[in-house]
Amino acid sequence: MSAVIEKAKKRLAAGSFFSSLSKEEADALWTICRSHHVPAGSVIMREGESGDSMFLFADGVVDVTKNLTLKTGRKDFSSVEKSMVKLDAATVSFFGDMAMFENDTRSATITAATDCLLFEIMREDFERLCEEKPRLGYRLVTQIAIALCDRVRKGNQDILKLTTALSIALART
Repeated sequence: MSAVIEKAKKRLAAGSFFSSLSKEEADALWTICRSHHVPAGSVIMREGESGDSMFLFADGVVDVTKNLTLKTGRKDFSSVEKSMVKLDAATVSFFGDMAMFENDTRSATITAATDCLLFEIMREDFERLCEEKPRLGYRLVTQIAIALCDRVRKGNQDILKLTTALSIALART
């Protein structure tokens, strides 16, 4: 295994996703991970496409975008890609995690803003690992749940800010 991948694994192992895992549990998780070197500008996942994997985010920066429909005329609408957030591997351990729990389409497009190193986990492998090692499964699902709760809280705050801004804008008209 290359020195770059080993260094990335050590960096990830020090992060929150691995914080509650023993060395044996972390080793078991690594057995289901496939590494991907993704060049800047490459689409990692596209909104609306089916998804059956998540990614451990070892190195790089990605741009998360959503399709947004805008009114461009009296009766005309167009769709544009809106950047929602940039994620940096230094602060975010994983993405695409909703695919571990639902058989649905991707909720956003994620594009490599810089060269990235990712470790992909397929849903089928994740489920098998969780069934074979329930304690490990519980710990992994707990870490994902914590991240999802954080995203819901942030989304709620963003909705409140947008609702307030819209209310102020409408009051001026």
